[in-house]
Amino acid sequence: RGDPTEGALLVAAAKAGLDKEELCRQYPRVDEIPFTAETKKMTTIHRAAGGELIAYSKGAPEVVLESCKSIHLGGVEKELDVADRRRVLGIAQQMAEAALRVLGVAYKRLPENTLEAADSDMVFLGLVGMIDPPREEAKDAVRLCEQAGIKSVMITGDHKLTAVAIAKELGLLKGGIALSGEEMDRISDEEFERIVERVEVYARVSPAHKLRVVEALAKKGHVVAMTGDGVNDAPALRKADIGVAMGITGTGVSKEAADMVLTDDNFASIVAAVEEGRGIFDNIKKYLMYLLSSNLGEVLLMAVAILFGPLIGLPYGAIPLIAIQILFVNLVTDGLPAIALSVDPPAPDIMQRKPRPRGQGVFTMPVVVLIMVGGVWSCLVNLGIFKWALDAGKTMIEAQCLCFLTLIMIQFFKAYNFRSERHSVFKLGFFRNKWLNLAVGSQILLMLVIIYVPVFQDVFHTYPLDSFDWLVSLLLSLSIFPVLELSKLILQRLKIS
Repeated sequence: RGDPTEGALLVAAAKAGLDKEELCRQYPRVDEIPFTAETKKMTTIHRAAGGELIAYSKGAPEVVLESCKSIHLGGVEKELDVADRRRVLGIAQQMAEAALRVLGVAYKRLPENTLEAADSDMVFLGLVGMIDPPREEAKDAVRLCEQAGIKSVMITGDHKLTAVAIAKELGLLKGGIALSGEEMDRISDEEFERIVERVEVYARVSPAHKLRVVEALAKKGHVVAMTGDGVNDAPALRKADIGVAMGITGTGVSKEAADMVLTDDNFASIVAAVEEGRGIFDNIKKYLMYLLSSNLGEVLLMAVAILFGPLIGLPYGAIPLIAIQILFVNLVTDGLPAIALSVDPPAPDIMQRKPRPRGQGVFTMPVVVLIMVGGVWSCLVNLGIFKWALDAGKTMIEAQCLCFLTLIMIQFFKAYNFRSERHSVFKLGFFRNKWLNLAVGSQILLMLVIIYVPVFQDVFHTYPLDSFDWLVSLLLSLSIFPVLELSKLILQRLKIS
């Protein structure tokens, strides 16, 4: 728990034989100047055994060095001249290029026990380098983001060279621009907006810079997610389309301002959330396509039979389904199969698609076309089998039973087709969604009870179907597969989205 940088310093001290508890007893802390993104350093004041106050600073090497006028070399203090400054900054640069997070350390004995100017005119002690290697899963997450059309940008308080080295290791920096906060301050908003889409690394930035990045990207029409953990990150988190706060290291203010909190502070969790979100959105589409297409088919079937029955050769007053059959159809097809589609496994390419446009809803052109095609074909097939049965000399009850069976089966088959509006059902397979298979199987058993158990036959207008009746009904029901598959193929060829 706690800040990882502080933890690394404690470990380094322990390895050097320094005991934290003993040092705290000998040099109790009496005050501190906390770290801020603006000052980029932290100073603590401690009381020595003789009552003397000593200030210790750590922070960005160039900032700490700027506050020093002396340097501790070979056990003695000497004036910090220009050559010393260049040498220290050169060493810090070499360490940063090796992907080390570098801190400068300094101290000052406070004259007359005063706290004024505690962090100025200090004595430079040296540099501390620590490596914070990227998590292995972070590299995979960055690669997955790239496949999904999501651009990942590094924004850090580390030195620019450190940030560049880590970004290259992660695969974030691929010929783009790396900017420091100081460089951002020197360019105008108009110039920054021109280059913001090419910037891949931001280093030594403050929360104000984060807000500026969010605003610039938003003006370009991008959907922006921003991470943050500090109090001052709240404006950027609030301004972003999706503010993401750190659950472990984040402050309460940042969590309140964010839309999402990472419980493990892991970038890979953001990518997993994107994948989960895409899967949920896809399943909403599947659920709606299936229900609307099925209900459209039922409405068209009854409306055409009632309004235009005699014109298409049906006996006057003949209806394909009675009320209780319609209710049963809705019970077995709109219930469990629809719920099963809402938990359908994500498509294999779900993280290889580009993000959908900001204003795009569920009812895209392919979705609407498939709903219409499925509904109209269902109406035509069921009207056809109803008329065929009557023309073949079957009774009204037998014709209604055949229509009843065919309507249920065609809707079950549509459930498999609507597992994707772009991929063939034969590519997705019939067995990946076990809940859909269980739902369809259980409802077919319930339908068989209605058809073959005598006590239900009079109520539901059913009769014991023979093998020929089943063959005709299943062949016509299966016709929905080629119809919808051909529709998907045409939509893909026309590149309609």
